[in-house]
Order: sequence, then structure tokens, then C-alpha cells
Amino acid sequence: MPPPFLATAVFGREIRHKPETTMSAIFTLNATNRTDEGKGASRRLRRLEKRIPAVIYGGGKEAQSISIELRELVKAIESEAFYSHVLTLIIDGQPQQAVIKAMQRHPAKNTPLHADFLRVDAAHKLTMKVPLHYSNQEACVGVKTEGGSISIIATEVEIACLPNNLPEYLTVDLLGVHIGTTLHLSDIKLPEGVEIPALAQGHDYDQPIANVHKA
Repeated sequence: MPPPFLATAVFGREIRHKPETTMSAIFTLNATNRTDEGKGASRRLRRLEKRIPAVIYGGGKEAQSISIELRELVKAIESEAFYSHVLTLIIDGQPQQAVIKAMQRHPAKNTPLHADFLRVDAAHKLTMKVPLHYSNQEACVGVKTEGGSISIIATEVEIACLPNNLPEYLTVDLLGVHIGTTLHLSDIKLPEGVEIPALAQGHDYDQPIANVHKA
């Protein structure tokens, strides 16, 4: 039986994904510089041009107001990988590397209203939240053999790494986890060059992420 789909809440939206997915995605968004600012201008942008306002900042440069086609962004954010990837923003023909840092959504329609992007520098570490994928849930010894149940406490974790080392997600293998066991941040196997900043703050910050308990 194939592994079940998991659901991750990212930026206020639940996205379904397969735990075994390993293909790396590439995201490119076309943007234009925006000089007409303010609430009225943003409403006109959304209503008349079907674009959303956004801003890109960081990287030792001034913040730049931009706009992105709504349809193009909606298609991109359907993928969980969008939120933990270095993206390419082509602003008036000039490519810039960035990551998504925040997204404002319509309270009823859940469509994007505004997006914040952070420029990335290959030589400087990023601090990002990436999804946690829990593999072997059905085959977990605490469930299959010992009759327990799994409780997922954390669906994402904050990491720090250079842009080239940014993982799409981190996998937590539940295969050998027995009933009565609680997994913590320190149990996550990290790729080379990736760290969890919370763990540097001491044992009290080693928060639980999942446990197997009596059903």
C-alpha cells in the first residue's frame, strides 16, 4: 500500500504532498516595477490588471515595489516546494534570486493579496521554515506491531543554511519508533550544511515534533 498523503499548512493554506517526492522544482515569476502605491492603487492593480502588489527587499539593496500576475503566482503556490525554494524573480527583464517571506491572503477567498520576497546572497545564510515529512507511518513498529497511534506535533521547522543547501523538506523516519517514544527537533536528520537554530539555545528548546502513544 502506498504511503498516505500528508497535509502541511503553509502560509495559511493546506497543501497536500507525497512523502516520497524528491524531485526538485524550479520556480520563476515575472514581475514589473511598481511606482503607483497606496491602498487605492493596490485595489486597482488587483481588480483591473489581475496582478498583486509585492515587495522585494534585503541583499544590501533598497526595497523595491513590484507587481506579479495573479494567475502565475496562484499556479506556483499550489506546490508546497514554492515556500522552501530559492525563486527567480524576473523584474523588468532582470533576474533576481529570492525567497518568499510572507504572503497576505483574502480572508474569505484565500487568494493572495500581497507578497514579500527576500533577496538571497549565495554567501550568506538564510533562516527559513521548511516542511517536515513523516515517512513510514503505516509501517511504524509502534503502530503496526504494538497497536499504537502517531501524533504529529510539528509540520515545519525553522532552519538556517546557505541558499545552495536549502532543502525542499526534511524527512522524519518513523519506521523504528516504538510506542511511548517522543521525537524531538534533535532527532531530525539534517543534510550537510543545514542547522536548526533553536537547538543552539539549549536543551529547553529541543521541542517535541511527534510521538507514538497508546491508541
